[in-house]
Amino acid sequence: MTTDSSSTSSRSRAAADGISTFKGQERALRADRLGTGGLLLSVLAATAPLMVVAGVMPTTFAVMGIVGQPLLFVILGVVLVLFSLGYAEMSRHVHNAGAFYAYISRGLGGTAGAGAALVALVAYNALQVGIYGIFGFEVSGLLATYADLEVAWWIPALAAVLAVGALGWLKIDVNARVLGVLLVIEVLLVVVFDIAAVADPGTEGLSLHAFDPDTLTGAGVGTALCFCIAAFLGFEQAPVYAEETSKPHEVVPRVMFLAVTGVAVFFALSSWALTVATGPAGIIGASQEQSAGLLFFLTEDRLGGTFTDVLHVLFVTGMFAAMLSFHNVVARYAFAMGREGLLPAAFGRTTGTSGAPGTGSLLQTVIAAVLVLAFALTDDKPTGDPTAPVLHLFTWGGNVGALGVIVLMAIASLSVVVFFVRRGAAGAQGWRLATSALAGIALAVIAGYTVKDFDVLVGAGPDSSLSWLLPGIIGLALVAGLVQGAVLRARAPEKHARIGLGNEAFQLEKEAERTS
Repeated sequence: MTTDSSSTSSRSRAAADGISTFKGQERALRADRLGTGGLLLSVLAATAPLMVVAGVMPTTFAVMGIVGQPLLFVILGVVLVLFSLGYAEMSRHVHNAGAFYAYISRGLGGTAGAGAALVALVAYNALQVGIYGIFGFEVSGLLATYADLEVAWWIPALAAVLAVGALGWLKIDVNARVLGVLLVIEVLLVVVFDIAAVADPGTEGLSLHAFDPDTLTGAGVGTALCFCIAAFLGFEQAPVYAEETSKPHEVVPRVMFLAVTGVAVFFALSSWALTVATGPAGIIGASQEQSAGLLFFLTEDRLGGTFTDVLHVLFVTGMFAAMLSFHNVVARYAFAMGREGLLPAAFGRTTGTSGAPGTGSLLQTVIAAVLVLAFALTDDKPTGDPTAPVLHLFTWGGNVGALGVIVLMAIASLSVVVFFVRRGAAGAQGWRLATSALAGIALAVIAGYTVKDFDVLVGAGPDSSLSWLLPGIIGLALVAGLVQGAVLRARAPEKHARIGLGNEAFQLEKEAERTS
């Protein structure tokens, strides 16, 4: 009786606070929080466009020696659009904050879903934590330049961990509005550079050589694909927020296609602008000389010191937006896993009137703090030095996370095919199944190259144990998840049957309790 009255009281409070949920109350995320604009900004924040243009692009030019990077962005854009056709269609049928593993569960079964869930949790944590290294170093540099303060990189990194953790408890639409403005300014300033580069090209003039297929030759192409696909990561997060949108079957697919096509065009044009500014023949040498300072070096010359200073500041805010975006995704995956018995039940409940997945947010904050502290304790270099711990935190975390997401996308492509075939919809969805199969093959090839060339991606020697230890983290997560799924199937088949069902599982559970 006490339970019934408490439940009624909880529902009354929810109604009074205006909390609308997709299905259910305390174990559902708050619905109607995000429209197309808010979701698009949340997704694009994870791509950190300025970080890609200033960091990923020069690194790819310098390390891989591939002039045709703009063409790679076009090719990857096509592959990811093909992937999105099936993935977006799945979002119309499955609304679950654990998008990847929910889709894989529906197609390939609960055991595969459990494996995918743990891979997703590890991968997005790695991506998020990795950015703290470069963020801390950049903020430390800004404080030294503009405030004459010598601050170790890990101090601003830990401050960011706490700030992101606090914001994780707030409404995601508020975060989207605040960071969305900065994101739009960030993109506009890069566009200003693109226009300036085209208006004032290097010695070779307005050359389209970077789009020539002949530039994609040599051993570095496969590894360059790994670098470039990491720049897209974020668009696949749209279905994670499906429960928090008013019309997920319309909003989620729309946001995914807008994000993929927008990112592909933006990055292709921006990387081309870099080749125009230096000249195609000079881009590799300039990138090797300037490294992550290439963009700022080029803007200083064309647009002046003030513009470059603003760009440095937005470089930091863009990274912060990416960290917050990945943090929110990790929290929602933890929420979905807790709701379905893959993590303790405490993770499967929302907190406060905002309906945010607070326990998952806290988990991610603790993981980030522990890892940043671990890298900080190994740092014995002078303040302001680009130390190994800083670079390792960024490159190791980023590449481990990217590998995990690529693997998930490849498996999800297969799951889409199986899902619709089992539902007897192979004929009606035939063209989507074909595009999913093509995308899955392409993504599997990229994953293979990523593992093969992992030593290059993280800057280790070919004989380094890191070349197998780091990608082994994703392999271990997959195996551990599969074992957990198999154990649940044998010992708790009712829990295993609910994997990937999300709120539907919650409703079934409530109905079972009512009739028992």
